[in-house]
Amino acid sequence: MKHILLIVISLSIIFSSCNQKTKESVTSNEYAETIKAHRDHYLQDFIKDERAPLTNDDIPFVNFFKADEAYAIECTFTEAATKKPFKMATYSGITKPYQVYGYLVCPVKGQEINLELYQNQRMASVPAYSDHLFLPFKDLTNGEESYGGGRYIDVKASSIKDGLMEIDFNKAYNPWCAYSDGYNCPIPPIANHLEIMLTAGESKYTGPKKNRPQ
Repeated sequence: MKHILLIVISLSIIFSSCNQKTKESVTSNEYAETIKAHRDHYLQDFIKDERAPLTNDDIPFVNFFKADEAYAIECTFTEAATKKPFKMATYSGITKPYQVYGYLVCPVKGQEINLELYQNQRMASVPAYSDHLFLPFKDLTNGEESYGGGRYIDVKASSIKDGLMEIDFNKAYNPWCAYSDGYNCPIPPIANHLEIMLTAGESKYTGPKKNRPQ
């Protein structure tokens, strides 16, 4: 009788473990499909934009890291007490007017990172873009696995709930300067230069660098 009870308990543990793994697998697959749909939409919007540096023929050279749900992170948000304006440098040499909107503390795979969140001052006064916030960053993948000039994430101020904001690094994308010269791409400020590798989002473009007609 004791042996039978042990067998029943063992089988129950095995079935429970298998069921949990199945649930995790389904969740992971659903998330991967969500990110795939996001990236497909991103690429379609890209090639439809007449200002963009790439055409449909260049799309095969646009690459992404594998979707990893661990990089969809709930961060603590603190709004900046004083949103002082500053001029964010770009790779073309001009500057753009931004202000620090707030600060993020994000747990990333056992490490804690701090980021500044920005708002374009011109866009802030336009109703259609007043909810838009900008998160440029650099990390240790730059130059090897991703574009050397850093990457960007777009988020909405309205997504901040109870001092929390989800940042999904799987949605990080390259500035247009990654593909062509001649664009005014903001340089991620020093505060957002991270000493970790973020293997998520868009990776290094492998096509030929273009020159934008002046």
